[in-house]
Amino acid sequence: MLVSEIGQMIKARRNTLGITQPDLAEMAGISVNTLYKIETGQANPTVEVLNKIAKILGMELSLDVKKPEL
Repeated sequence: MLVSEIGQMIKARRNTLGITQPDLAEMAGISVNTLYKIETGQANPTVEVLNKIAKILGMELSLDVKKPEL
């Protein structure tokens, strides 16, 4: 999954829940500018930051083992 896709998912979930960027940024302990960059795919956030955002939004991060292509 690309950083831009993660950002789009975060933005969509935030909008669904009616949370503003400033509110989410404050809850996650990051700047509004950083959140904007994450949502637009311009940032490369740490797993820690993504996990904080995901928990706030009722989401979770997961890592799957990819099946080999034949």
